[in-house]
Amino acid sequence: MTEKKVDKADKADKADKKSASQPPSKEIDYEKLEGINVVIVGHIDHGKTTLLERLSGKWASQHSEELKRGITIKLGYADAVIYSDGKGEYNTNGDGKAVKHVSFVDAPGHEMLMATMLSGAAMVDAAILVIAANEGIKPQTREHLMALKAKGVKQLIVVQNKIDLVEKDIALKSYKDILELLKKSFGTGVIPIIPVSAQQGVNLSEVLKAIAEMSDIERKLDCNPVFVVARSFDVNRPGTKPDSLKGSVLGGTLKCGVLKVGDEIEIKPGRVVTEANKARYETVKTKVVGLFLGSQKVNELGPGGSAGIETELDMALGARDILSGNVVSLAGKLPELSENINLKFKLFEEIYGVGGHVKVEQIKASETLMLSINTTTTGGNVKRIKGDELEMNLKVPAVVFKGDNVGIARNINNHWRLIGHGEII
Repeated sequence: MTEKKVDKADKADKADKKSASQPPSKEIDYEKLEGINVVIVGHIDHGKTTLLERLSGKWASQHSEELKRGITIKLGYADAVIYSDGKGEYNTNGDGKAVKHVSFVDAPGHEMLMATMLSGAAMVDAAILVIAANEGIKPQTREHLMALKAKGVKQLIVVQNKIDLVEKDIALKSYKDILELLKKSFGTGVIPIIPVSAQQGVNLSEVLKAIAEMSDIERKLDCNPVFVVARSFDVNRPGTKPDSLKGSVLGGTLKCGVLKVGDEIEIKPGRVVTEANKARYETVKTKVVGLFLGSQKVNELGPGGSAGIETELDMALGARDILSGNVVSLAGKLPELSENINLKFKLFEEIYGVGGHVKVEQIKASETLMLSINTTTTGGNVKRIKGDELEMNLKVPAVVFKGDNVGIARNINNHWRLIGHGEII
């Protein structure tokens, strides 16, 4: 673990206070600039969305219900370019050389929205865990760490937020508690803990620097493209003229391969078709009309960064996240839907957020569990269990790939709680 001295947080960097809301005027080749997806997680009200706004200049909670309740309900997105001034300071306002394009995903902190948080974790290369210095480690803090492990997120930055609200000795105690939590959860390794006041703009340059210096992110290009869908949209405003209407837009990330404008694609599981009171899934096929890396339009899309695919699909098919949880590839390249899967699994020692530390009981045959697979969640019954392997029947078929990380949750007191993780075998 590396220590960022709390004393450093006593001085606000001038560069931190410059607004990131104005887009840089420099011309940037986004297709060549290294990109990274970063999810921001943490307990509710610890300052995730404020941190995102200060880093990127965008307020991610834009849905009316979120604004009314003051919490993140759906995944929020914002993208920014990180610049280095060559003197050790980093910013998103265009000063210096562009070093990395970062797509931020703002995940809900509320315990009732863990499935949404897991969808966000499935899309990313790295994570920022936000812990408020005035409140310290909460049950959801621990649960989110477990979720990151379940989804195979290995690169992590801890932001110790709201240091302006506590005395120095309290901040130091909070720092030591965080250090102990990381040692217990991840063992040895280098995980920066950065004291920050997102509200006052303190130490934001250090957070951007830590993101910019992340490396060893695997990008596979020599494979069929696999795009996981986290959101789907109707982007047309009321009153748009018929000849100006746009097709549905799919939001998510490309995990491997390359997509190009004009590609013929398929979407699975697709849409639900009900016949004789029985539901089945029908693959949806369409054409790529436009590609977006963050908010920038591109002709070709590679792995890294939150992305969007504009399609020829009827806008009603993509409205209200109807296609979230789907997987996209070139026509004819996705595997058949799986109704049965085999997992190699590992259970956590404890469950958090249930009013105390509760030991995780062993999985039993015929038990119903919820699985988080890429950006979708589906229930399933345990068909067979042997040692650290289990076979499950899925209630909703899914697109799965060997080696995929899966989060495993159990219904405890009418809430789905993360109890372990697995790998498709």
